[in-house]
Amino acid sequence: MDKAQLRKEYKARREQLSSETIEELSLQIANQALKLSIWEETYYHIFLPIESHKEVNTEYIMHILQGKDKSIVVSKSEFETGELKHYLLQENTVIKRSKYDIPEPVDGIEVSAEKLDVVFVPLLAYDEKGNRIGYGKGFYDRFLANCKPETIFVGLSFFSPEKEIPFEKTDIPLHYCITPTKVFSF
Repeated sequence: MDKAQLRKEYKARREQLSSETIEELSLQIANQALKLSIWEETYYHIFLPIESHKEVNTEYIMHILQGKDKSIVVSKSEFETGELKHYLLQENTVIKRSKYDIPEPVDGIEVSAEKLDVVFVPLLAYDEKGNRIGYGKGFYDRFLANCKPETIFVGLSFFSPEKEIPFEKTDIPLHYCITPTKVFSF
C-alpha cells in the first residue's frame, strides 16, 4: 500500500471509534507510557489532539507530566512556512483552534526544538521499524530533524504497526510507539 492508501485506511479506522472508546484507549496509552524510562527529562513536547480527526487524547499524558513537574511544550503550525513554532505551556497559555481545527497556543514563551528531550508524535500509521505516516504536510519531519540527536521520539497510536510502510529519506523514524496494549521499541 502507498502512503495515500494508508492515510485513507487509517482515517477510516479512526472514524469507526466512538468518543468513549477514544477516551478509554487514550487512558490506556497514558498508562502504557509510564513503562518507558523517559520520565527523568525536562522538556516534553506534546501535540494537542485534533478532535475532529479522532486523534489520541494527550490530556492524560499531560497530567502525568504536570504531576512530575515537567516543562510541557506545544506547537503552533505556520502553514506559510511549513514550520512549527513551539511554546511553553503555562497556566495562562491561551489555546485557540486554527482554521484547520488544530488547538494551538496563541503566543507565549518560545522554546527551540534543540531544547526538547522527548517529543510525543501524532501519526496515522507506523511500521515495525518505527517509520511513520502523518497527514502528509511534513511539519513533524521538518520539526524532528531540528531536534538534538538524543531527543526521544514517541509515537502514539490506537493501532498495531504495519509490517512495512513506504518511507523517504526526509522521514524521521520513531524510537517508540505506544498503543493501548503495548509499547513498541525501534
